[in-house]
Amino acid sequence: MRMQMAARKSLASLRIVFGLGLFFPLAAGVGGVAMRAQAPAAAAPAASAPKLGTVKAVAGNVVTLVTDPPAKETVTITVADGAKVQQLAVGSTDLKTATPAQLSDIAVGDRVLAAGKAGDAAGSFTASRVILMKSSDIAQMQAAQQADWKKNGVGGIVTAIDPASGTVTITSGAKKIAVQTGDKTDFKRFARDSEKYQDALPGTLAQIHVGDQLQARGTKSADGSSVQAVEVLSGAFLDLSGLVASVDAAAGSITLKDLGTKKVVTVAVTPNTDIRTMPAQMAAMFAARQSGGGAAAVGAAGAASPGGYAGRRGGGGAADLAQMIPRMPAATLSGLHKGDAVMIVASEQAPGSTAATAITVLSGVDAILTANPNGGMSLSMSMGGGGGGGGDE
Repeated sequence: MRMQMAARKSLASLRIVFGLGLFFPLAAGVGGVAMRAQAPAAAAPAASAPKLGTVKAVAGNVVTLVTDPPAKETVTITVADGAKVQQLAVGSTDLKTATPAQLSDIAVGDRVLAAGKAGDAAGSFTASRVILMKSSDIAQMQAAQQADWKKNGVGGIVTAIDPASGTVTITSGAKKIAVQTGDKTDFKRFARDSEKYQDALPGTLAQIHVGDQLQARGTKSADGSSVQAVEVLSGAFLDLSGLVASVDAAAGSITLKDLGTKKVVTVAVTPNTDIRTMPAQMAAMFAARQSGGGAAAVGAAGAASPGGYAGRRGGGGAADLAQMIPRMPAATLSGLHKGDAVMIVASEQAPGSTAATAITVLSGVDAILTANPNGGMSLSMSMGGGGGGGGDE
């Protein structure tokens, strides 16, 4: 029962650390350049706001860019003849430190800030200046930050908030941790339809609520009971589990009776929804672990995994599961049928809305739901997260 309750709010923190873990420090760095680049644009009517994002394709002098949230638009950037191309160190916001580069240096996965003007066609842009950050440099810094999250990160479920002192109390297993925030703390909030770190948006302390999932990175106290946070990532996700009542592949939706709330829920399934099938043997293994078998071994696995603090709340099972999900067989909405056992992570609902969008759908979990008739092992906490960290030690 304790393991079930501990895991109940737990699939959204692990994948993020394996995504673009340095996205926000990087965006902040390049964003600082972008802000300064916008200043002269106001005095030049022909100029447009700079485009900042990740390179999707390169062909000659044309760079296809996917811009940062919230826009996330695909822009075709033509680098004009004589355009100034420079490379900036990851995390730097000072253009004086940029070094000369060539158009040929730009590759898929690199980060680019393009200044110039909108083209004649929709989604086109002509760049007179390009600032480049190489993906290889990002990867190196990302690895360093992942290590920092693992060493100096904590995470759990929010149980109390003191706006006056800026202290957020979280629970991780049986342990309470005081996350102390201040003027220099960088707050981020998961987007409503994504558990991905790179899709998270700037947040505030006021957005955090009791019951939210939270990760923080900073300076821990000697006993690990508090942390002075330099970065806080929070979000709310719906954990649903039950038997499929109906599937509408044309409309893109699943209806089920949630075991936890006993309510019938309709969840939208989009092209971005990750649908997977858990092998029966694996489901039986996790069901046995939740019943108490092999919990210590799972806990050890969770402790060793970056971003896997949430698994500590359920003996390590959620963290362990999160690492396995990407390797499970992919499935489709049309492959789901009435009566199938599923576990779903859905987006945070908009205020006043009853609609939710599925982020992850995991089928083949019959054994897990049989072992937990009031709700399966939660997926949400171990899906997201900024890189994880420690949980309780």
